[in-house]
Amino acid sequence: MVSKIIPERRHDDVPTDEVRVDEALRLLCGVPVELNAAVKRLSRGSGVYAWWAAPSVLPDLPGLPNENVPSLRLLYLGRATSLRGRILRNHLRRSGSSTLRRTLAGLLVSERYRTTWTDGVVLVSEDEARLTTWMHTHLRLTWAQDPEPATIETELVRRMHPPLNVHGVDPEHIQPAVVAAKNSYNASSRPADPPPTL
Repeated sequence: MVSKIIPERRHDDVPTDEVRVDEALRLLCGVPVELNAAVKRLSRGSGVYAWWAAPSVLPDLPGLPNENVPSLRLLYLGRATSLRGRILRNHLRRSGSSTLRRTLAGLLVSERYRTTWTDGVVLVSEDEARLTTWMHTHLRLTWAQDPEPATIETELVRRMHPPLNVHGVDPEHIQPAVVAAKNSYNASSRPADPPPTL
């Protein structure tokens, strides 16, 4: 019987934040995947992810071209404790828990997405489905697993300047149209006024 001895991991074997950022950057700038294929391949592990689209989608916004598919450009970058859960349960389903969905709904004025108030502003159920279909048609995804995505996300945002991100973005790279779209979306519905007391 042959036994395997797993060597102890030395402290110098642990990748530095810089190495982790470089590896995540390499994977995020890889070939973006259509969403139907991506949802089958996403792991439950933690990591970072990037959304890509053709320049004709939201043409007034800049975006880093993808190194492998220059016809696509970066729109948004995020992190997740579960890549699969974050993409499937939030970004492709519920505007209440997805900054990306709320921003897209605010920017896509011509689509006339309707909102309502629950515990915050959310799309009405028919428009949640419509936005998901729009995302499957127009957006692509890349991702990179990482055990501590919060420690590398800031540096990735700083290097990649995703136009739909606002938090962690250098002030000169914040897009006024994105801020306006977020504000417009957030103001589109409000809690019902309480009934008058007699």
